[in-house]
Amino acid sequence: MKQDGFSSKLGFVLAAAGSAVGLGNIWRFPYLTAKYGGGIFLLTYVILVLTFGYALLISENAIGRMTGKSPIGAFRDLCAGKKSFLGSVRIGGWVNSVVPMIILPYYCVIGGWVTKYVVALAVNPVSNFHKDAVVNGQSASAAYFVDFISNPADSTIYFIAFVIITALVVACGVEKGIERFNKILMPMLVLLIIGICVYCMFLPNAEAGFKYYLKPDVSKFSYMTVVAAMGQLFFSLSIAMGIMITYGTYMREKDDLVSSVNHVELFDTGVSFLAGMMIIPAVVAFGGEKAAESAGPGLIFITMPQVFASFPGGSIFGVLFFILVLFAAATSAVSLMETNVHTISQELKISRKKAITCVLGEVFAIGVITVLGYSVLKNIKPLFFISKYQNMDILDTLDFISNSVLMPIGAIFTTVLVVAVIGLEKFSEHIKSDKPWYREYIYQLCMSIVVIPCLLVVLLNATGILN
Repeated sequence: MKQDGFSSKLGFVLAAAGSAVGLGNIWRFPYLTAKYGGGIFLLTYVILVLTFGYALLISENAIGRMTGKSPIGAFRDLCAGKKSFLGSVRIGGWVNSVVPMIILPYYCVIGGWVTKYVVALAVNPVSNFHKDAVVNGQSASAAYFVDFISNPADSTIYFIAFVIITALVVACGVEKGIERFNKILMPMLVLLIIGICVYCMFLPNAEAGFKYYLKPDVSKFSYMTVVAAMGQLFFSLSIAMGIMITYGTYMREKDDLVSSVNHVELFDTGVSFLAGMMIIPAVVAFGGEKAAESAGPGLIFITMPQVFASFPGGSIFGVLFFILVLFAAATSAVSLMETNVHTISQELKISRKKAITCVLGEVFAIGVITVLGYSVLKNIKPLFFISKYQNMDILDTLDFISNSVLMPIGAIFTTVLVVAVIGLEKFSEHIKSDKPWYREYIYQLCMSIVVIPCLLVVLLNATGILN
């Protein structure tokens, strides 16, 4: 049976960009940028995107197009006939396949939070979230967020709603579902970001925020700036999750891989930049640099409602902001679910419908446990036996295992597969088209020298050895 695929190069670019552009860009990138020095983090991130990130992004797409298989099948086929160490590299396919299965459930939980906030800001006066409003000793926005995630019934309902939306898109297939979905949502997402950026430019004291975001301050640079930027790349570019390998299988042979990946890289980095432009100046204008640096993961759920409550037109732009975040979350959730469906369908040799049913069972099981981690199961700390991580809740534990441990390991396996199993020169020939590949030297340099040492630094930091 002929495999479903993208109908055009534009379809691939928008779908891959939709996967890359998600909560990692709109939520994670701004708070990490604020935490690690603003402009210096932004500069570090851009350099890594153009080198480290680009090398892995184009490698994964090429592996998918070369084999037409899921990560497990791709690694298995490419390692076939190899003995000892090189043969064992096929384990990397399993690592790259397990990651999206871990991420999707908790990602849908956060997607449920975003869905709730779209409704909340649409029906509640934005003044309810004002920084001066206090509820039970907390800011009103913090109290609202804590009350919501601590309510198992309410948070489960929104989690289920988000999962159903995601599953319906995936059930429609690659061209009629994922491609069409991204062709509609991605342009809307970009227009919303640009509109809110323009709004933020005219906020009182916005100039100080733009200076903090755009001007690198070398005094704020540390090795953690690099580690955090590398960790962010995994989420921003959807690498080491099996997603780009899966989407690579849907590419048409006649499409220029180098050009397509360049467009995805440019689109994703541009959205990250605009997301920072949209959020950080507004937060600095609202409460100064300390407010931005200390906001952390609560940036969009606690700080941003306060920001919108403090400025003119906040009610309208608050709703638009969370609709934007919802679009971003949905496009990435679709790609995560599609990767899992594709892998299960190929490996178990079952239909897409049966594979979707399997994925939904796993998502609901782990997702509900994650939701309950803020109420009934709030005392469960899965990594209690490791002092550094003993206070992590269930969601943070899943995020840590996938992002800080398995993703770097999966990326190391991918690098070894390309360099040692396939051969860098042979692999480069597959990537090339009739057009010049101006970054071929940078690609080969990164894959042979840069990528694995960088990934080992990420892993060592996760273990606490570098702290």
